[in-house]
Amino acid sequence: DDFTRRFPGLIDEYETLLTDNRIWKQRTVGIGVVTPERALNLGFTGAMLRGSGIAWDLRKNQPYDVYDRMDFDIPLGVNGDTYDRYLVRVEEMRQSNRIIQQCSKWLRANPGPVITDNHKVAPPARVGMKTNMEELIHHFKLFTEGFHVPEGEAYAAVEHPKGEFGIYLVSDGANKPYRLKIRAPGFVHLAALDEMSRGHMIADAVAIIGTMDIVFGEIDR
Repeated sequence: DDFTRRFPGLIDEYETLLTDNRIWKQRTVGIGVVTPERALNLGFTGAMLRGSGIAWDLRKNQPYDVYDRMDFDIPLGVNGDTYDRYLVRVEEMRQSNRIIQQCSKWLRANPGPVITDNHKVAPPARVGMKTNMEELIHHFKLFTEGFHVPEGEAYAAVEHPKGEFGIYLVSDGANKPYRLKIRAPGFVHLAALDEMSRGHMIADAVAIIGTMDIVFGEIDR
C-alpha cells in the first residue's frame, strides 16, 4: 500500500523530467514511426501496438483471471512513433498501479489462501515442508516428476508488460510436453528493427530498441 501511494508521484517526476523536455522530444518524436496497419501486419502486441493507436489488450479483449473485474483504462498513441510509445508506457504504469490498489483492497476484504491446496499441481507451503514429511515428499515429486496432462493441445496467452506472451502446448498424456512453443513478444518486435530504423541516424537505433523494451534472452532461438 505504501508503494501504491508513493508511485504516482514518482511517475509525475519522470514526466516532469522527460515529457516536455526539448531534447527528449527531438530524439523521440517522428522516430521509428509504425502505422496502425503496418503494426498489425508485423504482429506487434502490447505497447508497441497500442502506441500506433490499436486498442488491443488481452486483459480487456480476452479477459482472464480477474481482469474483467478490474477498472482500468488502455492508453493509446496517435502517431505510432517512439515518443507515443513512451507516453503509452508511462500511462500504463499508472494503470498498473490502479490494478494493484484494487487487488490489494480485495485481498484485505477477503483474507485467506490464494493458491490451491492440491499438491499434485501446486507446491506445499515452505513452512509446512519443514515440519511435515508428507508435504516435503509432495514437493519433491512435483518438481522431479511433474504431473500428467490430458492428451491434447492448447494455446494460452497473457498480456505481458512487453506484449502478448503465449504458450502453445501439445500433450501426449505424459508428464512432459510432447511439443512446446513459446510466443515471446520481443522476438516479433525486434524483427521490425530494420524497417523502423530506415532513414534515421545510427544513434536513433538506440531509442528504437529502447522503445521495443527488448530482453535478448527471449530473442534467442
